[in-house]
Amino acid sequence: MSTVSDAWDYLTTAESWTGANGIFGTNFDGSLRFQRDSIIALTLEHLWMSFAAVTIAAAIALPLGLWLGHLGRGGGVATVISNVSRAMPTLALLTLFAASAIGFGNRAVIIAAAIFAFPPILTNAYTGMSGVDRDVREAAFGQGMTRWQVALRVELPLAVPLLAAGMRTSTTQTVATVPLAALVAGGGLGVIINTGLATQRYGQVLAGGLLVAALCLGIDALMARLERRATPAPLRNRATAAA
Repeated sequence: MSTVSDAWDYLTTAESWTGANGIFGTNFDGSLRFQRDSIIALTLEHLWMSFAAVTIAAAIALPLGLWLGHLGRGGGVATVISNVSRAMPTLALLTLFAASAIGFGNRAVIIAAAIFAFPPILTNAYTGMSGVDRDVREAAFGQGMTRWQVALRVELPLAVPLLAAGMRTSTTQTVATVPLAALVAGGGLGVIINTGLATQRYGQVLAGGLLVAALCLGIDALMARLERRATPAPLRNRATAAA
């Protein structure tokens, strides 16, 4: 049979989705784990690792970018940090982690993916805050607002579109990167591709690639809707009118 028909058979077989032993299993210590022969289980694990990585990246990048952008300085620092983080190959990081105390598995993948997710969030947070019109700031100060009030009530709402765009880019890129987890004994949909390559079942490899692509497109569409909803109505209407 052709690779395409093999992929179709894999994707349309119920056991491929539910696994031979269900979605969840147990480790030796009794803790739950995702089964490696279930598309549903691997998708859930994939999303969990992606969510964890983006959350870690956002927890560091958002406050740093907003603070530097509000001060209006430190742009060089933000750029250097973003470029260094972006230049680090994720696969190389996973290899280094595997040789360190971090070891193999999902923990190493989450840390590496968080480093990869960091630059878009930091850059957009800084750009969004620092790009607020100086006249708007001066008008807010002229009304008696404190620096803290200006940052939270004036600058931050105006920066939301760029913040949301950074989160969207970071999340989609992370979902597309997490399949590398399978190369270091991690989980996620990359397991399907890696197993297919190891067993020369290229239909399964194609099916895994299609599943990753579909998940990325779905997450991007969801983040696009959230980005639009997070944007204040006046800014959203202005963007629509400009388009």
